[in-house]
Amino acid sequence: MAIHDGHRERLRDCFRKDGLAGFDAIRSLELLLQYAIPRRDVNPIAHALLERFGSLQEVFDASEQELLQVEGVGPTAAVLIRLIPQLARKSAVDRAASMRAILSTADARDYLMPHFLYERNELAMLLCLDSQKRVIKCEELSRGVVNSVSIDVRRVLEIALKQRSCSLILAHNHPDGPAANSREDDAVTRQVLLALRTVGIQLQDHLIFARDGVFSYRDSGALQICEYL
Repeated sequence: MAIHDGHRERLRDCFRKDGLAGFDAIRSLELLLQYAIPRRDVNPIAHALLERFGSLQEVFDASEQELLQVEGVGPTAAVLIRLIPQLARKSAVDRAASMRAILSTADARDYLMPHFLYERNELAMLLCLDSQKRVIKCEELSRGVVNSVSIDVRRVLEIALKQRSCSLILAHNHPDGPAANSREDDAVTRQVLLALRTVGIQLQDHLIFARDGVFSYRDSGALQICEYL
């Protein structure tokens, strides 16, 4: 038996008994890394990851290239670390998809938020609703670099008309910025509003997701301001 086998087995036993409830960040990473690095003490690697990135969340936010810069992290471990947040996001998206109708800002937030989990770049999503506010389609509009994403108003119209939508909710994220609207956000919101008005479709809201919260154009009154500028 290798010198570290007993420690690995104890970690697995603790997880089987209580999940991650009694685990700190180091032990959590150790448990994960042991499945990618079978014949090495992974404690120093777990420490190195947290020293490099600062927190467990930042470790999972890191790119594969950034992870590979940490001593002891090879391609297999980097893929496994990147896999965890992607699986968490996919699971959360699937769970949210069971929501039948979007009747409030909170409903829209809960439905759309999983799409932005662990997202490092700006992402724009479009939620299409029928006359009863039931979800017809949730579609990715565009994906850009950090704090830069373009929203094609023509594509918004094409999707809305193809899905026979009665109303839409637009959403994007500020990965490194606040949950607040910018001038660029106001401009694109107004463009979408005006374009949808010509075909009789309502823009119900535009949500901005950030680490410090969620901004709603409708709840803040900014949607009405954009409409009458």
